[in-house]
Amino acid sequence: MPSYTVTVATGSQWFAGTDDYVYLSLEGTEGCSERHLLDKPFYNDFERGAVDSYDVTVEEDLGEIQLIKIEKRKYWCQDDWYLKYITVKTPMGDYLEFPCYRWITDEKEIVLRDG
Repeated sequence: MPSYTVTVATGSQWFAGTDDYVYLSLEGTEGCSERHLLDKPFYNDFERGAVDSYDVTVEEDLGEIQLIKIEKRKYWCQDDWYLKYITVKTPMGDYLEFPCYRWITDEKEIVLRDG
């Protein structure tokens, strides 16, 4: 099963971090991954100025990654999150960067394309 390393960079502005649930889906030329919760047990993910990495394993080869989808869902109370960028390291060792540089304020899905 192919494994991708996803790195998420949170902004360094005041209150840029979030405690909400963050989900990621990868979409490639050969298929789409399931929605993955980005979470490390006993670790405070997505803090202000943090760069966090996660391993995402998929069932089958997705081909060339074209876009990613980020979804933020309320954990305790609604809070905003400033997402700088996400990088994806493919099983072949290639790095793709998906810039965002904006506040994610609601429970919605954001589509990011390779920059």
